[in-house]
Amino acid sequence: MNATNEAANPLEWRDGAVATFRYHKNLADRAIVQVSDDALRRSLDEHTNSIAVIMKHVAGNLRSRWTDFLTSDGEKPWRHRDDEFVDTFATRDELTAAWDAGWQCALDALAALSADDLARSVTVRGEVHSVALATERSLAHTAYHVGQIVLLARHWAGEQWTTLTIARGGSEVYNRAAWSGGDYQRRAGDGK
Repeated sequence: MNATNEAANPLEWRDGAVATFRYHKNLADRAIVQVSDDALRRSLDEHTNSIAVIMKHVAGNLRSRWTDFLTSDGEKPWRHRDDEFVDTFATRDELTAAWDAGWQCALDALAALSADDLARSVTVRGEVHSVALATERSLAHTAYHVGQIVLLARHWAGEQWTTLTIARGGSEVYNRAAWSGGDYQRRAGDGK
């Protein structure tokens, strides 16, 4: 997408953000189901967070940032960020419900944005951001933690792990299939 397309349809940007949030949730969800309840709560050491704690933090952050996104500060008075780093959910189902609720809050708020809303400003901890900047910061923060979740899940799943993207060593096969018979190298610019 170029600047001309963005100006023609600013909602393409919003739709791209929604798609990217959905992609990252899908990665995390597919990783999380590959670990046992015990592994979900296990950390690498005393200085790192477990998958469960990261999920709780992401859920709390998303709920805070995206509840009343256009009309209230993104850091809500009811949020207790420090508590997000304490594993308090009794079951995987409780944790997953909170996780899903946080993501749904973000996805619903993003999907509801109009073209006019994209020109507005919001605040996060009293700092003014454009809607685009607040969205991109939220997406970057969330993607950072999704990467942690995937790495930990991969570690704890061990040999039982099912790859979430293109398998190591599988890029050429994937590209040939995706771009019909190996034409991908010429399309990628090597001229062969």
